[in-house]
Amino acid sequence: MEPHNLVIIGSGPAALTAAIYGARANLSPLVITGKDLGGAVGQTDRVENYPGFPEGIGGFELAQSMQKQAERFGAEITMDEVAEVDLATSPFKVGAHGSEHEARSVIIATGRSPRRLGIPGESEFAGRGVSTCATCDGYFYRDQRVVVVGGGDTAVKEAVFLTKFASEVHVVHRRDRLRTERIVEDIAKSNEKIHFVCDTTVTEIMGDGGVNGVRLKNVKTGEGSTLETQGVFIFVGNVPNSELFKGQLELDEAGYIVTDERQMTSVEGVFAAGDVQERVAWQISTAVGSGARAAMQAEEYIAELEGRAHPERDA
Repeated sequence: MEPHNLVIIGSGPAALTAAIYGARANLSPLVITGKDLGGAVGQTDRVENYPGFPEGIGGFELAQSMQKQAERFGAEITMDEVAEVDLATSPFKVGAHGSEHEARSVIIATGRSPRRLGIPGESEFAGRGVSTCATCDGYFYRDQRVVVVGGGDTAVKEAVFLTKFASEVHVVHRRDRLRTERIVEDIAKSNEKIHFVCDTTVTEIMGDGGVNGVRLKNVKTGEGSTLETQGVFIFVGNVPNSELFKGQLELDEAGYIVTDERQMTSVEGVFAAGDVQERVAWQISTAVGSGARAAMQAEEYIAELEGRAHPERDA
């Protein structure tokens, strides 16, 4: 079987944008998405800051639209999950659970995953009261008290979303001030269902079959306390999904894939885009830009392999 010109690993805006640009360049890209279309965006209730949607748009709806656009231009999208890669020689090898592929070029857009607290009860009650997705699980907490751990943009936005269902939302944050956009903070503080517990960490998640409370510790006084709750939603940052590429690509100290201005990794012909290589601005717009750039550079790489000229682009 002939190698694919381009295999894209990922399912979020960076991957789907790369698929659109790669398909329009006649690379016939194969996109291996994993089990969740849209990545983190696909689990977002409402996207309000992506240009072109003045009234906002649902995250999964946006991802679906990107997928349809990519497929319209000829991209092949499969929801298999990549289990191993071999980037040592070209054509590169990409092994998924249900298939094996060879590729002349690869774009990695595997995004980031939620960071764990590493406290007792977190793993034990995963899916039984502990969640990292308010959009997925908020419905199950109608008229109940929930705790949101974190004080960044995502945590506060998800806390606001949870007020659609929960009777009370307690936001536990280790610092004395939130780390979010002012408009988001104002919306949250004006919501009577939301209560802020600052200068505080969660040290244990308690329960019996399901979650029934958390242990708290004030970081300034050392004082401990407990808070009854039926659900704990954790939003304390993310880590790049780059484990699969350790030892094959250059990673920085935090695990992000190192790329140059062309989105090229340390291996010629392998590119990275989106949150797995973005260290500063984890936004849909930046992911889209890097995905487009990666696909354009992949097309140039393939053209050079074939000894043909690549097109000049001004749009």
